[in-house]
Amino acid sequence: MPRVTPRAARLAAWIAIPAALVASGAVVSTASYSAFSATTVNPTSNWTAGNVALTDDDNNTALFNATGLKPGSTGSNCITVTSTGSLASAVKLYATAPATTNGLASNITLAIDLGTGGGFGSCTGFTPAATNSSVYSGTLATFGTSATNYATGVGTWTPTGSASDSKVYRVTYTVSPTAPNTVMNGTASVGLTWEAQNS
Repeated sequence: MPRVTPRAARLAAWIAIPAALVASGAVVSTASYSAFSATTVNPTSNWTAGNVALTDDDNNTALFNATGLKPGSTGSNCITVTSTGSLASAVKLYATAPATTNGLASNITLAIDLGTGGGFGSCTGFTPAATNSSVYSGTLATFGTSATNYATGVGTWTPTGSASDSKVYRVTYTVSPTAPNTVMNGTASVGLTWEAQNS
């Protein structure tokens, strides 16, 4: 094996340095070039839920507070219910917290009609709907036990959700002309709930 002198080793080292610089420059030069590219963009997507919404004009006041009733007693009141939701929906009416003593609820006939005109406190100008105006007709007791939630509720009103929509409900009660003496001092009560569900 040939002997490497110190002078030859130094010479080889000086030769290696320019070669390394040339190689490094080639790498930097290659990396400095940009690649061609292209993109296409779809604008940001957004999702917003619609809603169903109901209000009424009762100012948190009961439709009736009737006292001193007797066979044949009757009375009416109206209430306007308004849908302001953005979704098409179906509105149902049902009873909440029904209660009675002495069988009074079984001796009161309840008639609920759908239409326009009038409002809470007055049915002046009320006009029944041309079709499906009768929402319920029967005893107060039956209404209180059969229409107890949305699934068993009554009514055919279907707001479209395209604009605010109002309907007037006329509620009429009549104490049976043949109510027996056992009904005396009896009581009856029920809450009315309107509920909308999107269709």
